[in-house]
Amino acid sequence: MSYSLFRRKSIDNLMHEKKDAETHSHESLRRVLTVRDLTFFGIAAIIGAGSFSSLGAAVFTGGPGVILLFIICGIACGFTAMCYAEFASRIPISGSAYTYAYASFGELFAWVIGWALIMEYSIGNIYVAFSWSDYFTSLLDRIGWHIPEYFSTSYKEAQHAVEAGSDHQESILAWQNAPRIGGLRMIADLPAIAIVIFITFLVYRGVKESRNFSNVMVILKLAVIFLVIVVGAFYIDTANWTPVNNTGVKSFLPNGFGGMMLAVSGVFYAYIGFDAVSVLAEESKNPQRDLPRGMIFSLVLCTIIYILLSLVLTGVLDYRRFEGVGDPLAFIFEAKGVAWMQFLVSLVAVVAMTSVLLVFQMGQPRIWMSISRDGLLPPRFQQIHHKFKTPSFSTILTGLLVGIPLLFTDKTFVLDFTSIGTLFAFVLVCGGVLLIPRKEKVPGRFNMPFVNAKYVFPPVIIGALILLALLTPQYFTEMFNGDFSDYSAATDGKTHIFPTAATKIATIIFWAVNIMLAIMCFFRELSLIPVLGLVTCLYLLTGMSASNWMWFFIWFAIGLVVYFIYGYRNSHLQPKTVATPD
Repeated sequence: MSYSLFRRKSIDNLMHEKKDAETHSHESLRRVLTVRDLTFFGIAAIIGAGSFSSLGAAVFTGGPGVILLFIICGIACGFTAMCYAEFASRIPISGSAYTYAYASFGELFAWVIGWALIMEYSIGNIYVAFSWSDYFTSLLDRIGWHIPEYFSTSYKEAQHAVEAGSDHQESILAWQNAPRIGGLRMIADLPAIAIVIFITFLVYRGVKESRNFSNVMVILKLAVIFLVIVVGAFYIDTANWTPVNNTGVKSFLPNGFGGMMLAVSGVFYAYIGFDAVSVLAEESKNPQRDLPRGMIFSLVLCTIIYILLSLVLTGVLDYRRFEGVGDPLAFIFEAKGVAWMQFLVSLVAVVAMTSVLLVFQMGQPRIWMSISRDGLLPPRFQQIHHKFKTPSFSTILTGLLVGIPLLFTDKTFVLDFTSIGTLFAFVLVCGGVLLIPRKEKVPGRFNMPFVNAKYVFPPVIIGALILLALLTPQYFTEMFNGDFSDYSAATDGKTHIFPTAATKIATIIFWAVNIMLAIMCFFRELSLIPVLGLVTCLYLLTGMSASNWMWFFIWFAIGLVVYFIYGYRNSHLQPKTVATPD
């Protein structure tokens, strides 16, 4: 059994099975997407709730230095995008990281990564729907149409605000004024539920309609973001980039490097989405050429945009003013009295997050379709609508998976849950590239450059350990002092943020993996790009909190139960028993 858990499918088998499935069912997805469409889908997925909502919390936590974290995350995602591109050029199938893991790590890891992608696409869309509702209701308020607070706030958000004694008036009013049925308060975020229903209907109708809708929204939001950067630049005060910290010292990193890393969930969430392009492989005209280009082009453009937006936000206002701000791009113009920009940003934020919902709602059904083709989910998940040529059952189920939890969860939980699941998927994709054989360069396809890590990575790791030991000896003493409590302290007039228990354990694992990788690079001559992708994603995981890890492992355990109840027994790789005559 242990061997069968890691049974793998060769790339040739994956491509052959896909062709057979289309031949026998006479159903396939429509190939209508070009490299421009794929790039726009990538931008549509990336620029949304991250830039228009979670960016405010990231700036407040990390200060102006959060720009460095955007660069780190951009580099990590860049290496990861190259790994996705390498897989996409070899396996142009809709399963994304799930399919790639099946060809590299084997079935169990493929299932785990497919299960983790639910955290990125479906659960991630819950956060986007909540953020969309915030901007939408705010926009309606500005034109004189008011939705009652109890019908524009989630139940959990209102409950937490009351229990914590929060000053957030909307949540308090929602709890106080909500109608009751049998003692139960009727509180629900109706705009969030409505937009999920609309997007599910649009995705159900077809990819061509979704493409046209998405492209228009991308052009509109890029134009307004450019306007935000240009207009905001006139209000920048460079003194805000070096604010005075708690010790009276001007610093680009007022909360230190450790404080900056605490913003990793919010910053990384802003990048989630570029990998969603890979699930559109079977609807691309030339997937082995255009998919890699679409992912890389969209990621580069969005990284530049995020750096510029961060410079504007932290330059216009002191970073401490972004506490609890859910609409940072509109907030800076509200603070400066630029009413027309405030209204315009709110309007485009609604458009931007609609496009994110669209791309993620397209991604999840296509992953389920690929998992079903392998027998790990029931056949109905791969059902293609005879007229619209979309995975109809999976699309409806995705809408329910996003819409129903809107009634009993809130944004904070969803944000952390989504980020850790996506990073885990990225780690497996980068590691998977190291396990597949190198291929010869094929004209017209993406070919990831090979740089021998043997001559680069081991010296870098050795040098990094030596520099840390010489320049910051407390780094290792704090990691290995045996005290795994969470605390901070002030000594010599300076505030030190000590690593939390989760950070200590994750960092120890991070360096252990680095040392093992350095040894493997030396003896096996691994490719440098996937090695760097693996390492940078692992480093971002060290910034996750203990609660992030707890919920992740709970979700992981549920996934294993589902796999062993259904997937393991029904896998197409499960050996068939042959009945013997009596």
